[in-house]
Amino acid sequence: MRRRRACPPVPTSEFAGFRFPPDVIMPAVRWYLRFALSYRDVEELLAERGIDVDHVTVYRWVQRFTPLLADAAPPCRHQPGDRRFVDETYVKVTGRWTYLYRAVDQHGQVIDVLASTRRDQAAARRFFTAALSHGRRPVEVTTDKAPVYPMLLDEPLPEACHVDAARENNRIEADHGLKRLRSVQTVSAGHTLVQNIRRGHYELATDTNPPLKLAAAFTELAAAV
Repeated sequence: MRRRRACPPVPTSEFAGFRFPPDVIMPAVRWYLRFALSYRDVEELLAERGIDVDHVTVYRWVQRFTPLLADAAPPCRHQPGDRRFVDETYVKVTGRWTYLYRAVDQHGQVIDVLASTRRDQAAARRFFTAALSHGRRPVEVTTDKAPVYPMLLDEPLPEACHVDAARENNRIEADHGLKRLRSVQTVSAGHTLVQNIRRGHYELATDTNPPLKLAAAFTELAAAV
């Protein structure tokens, strides 16, 4: 009796099982991350195009697909520079301040972000561990005057120059829909992805007209998730 050859599993797209196709989901996610819109605003924009989607569904799309897009993008990312600038911003989530740590290189590429309910040594250590893992080891790191930073930087980067400068913490407006720490981290990562694509830090949509670059880049990334 001849055995039937086993067929390899067919890769399943992350869009499988959703009611709407990628060319509806991706614009909704992109609009939310790119512009100062609420989920209800996106619902209205879709309705104007004859697409009936509840704002809660838009929220679920953003939470589901933003991390997938961010995970698909690193192979296209430019090598980070060797100088890093670290700052902290903050946003109120359900009446409580949440801190956003952010590292940027000298070319304006956002290297990493971390949302934390605490501004302490443990949170700063988690952030630096992640931020310093990308690309080359920096030769210079500029931070604000938080007393915890010199010790945390001397451990992994004893040879780097540490510049502590008084930096104004920029309060960011509370984003629509940021009700949980997970939402803050997800949306912040999405904003970072959008900002880096628009500044040309990824090899995505390289031959596209600049006003259409972000849309084309999201289409390329959607094909990888």
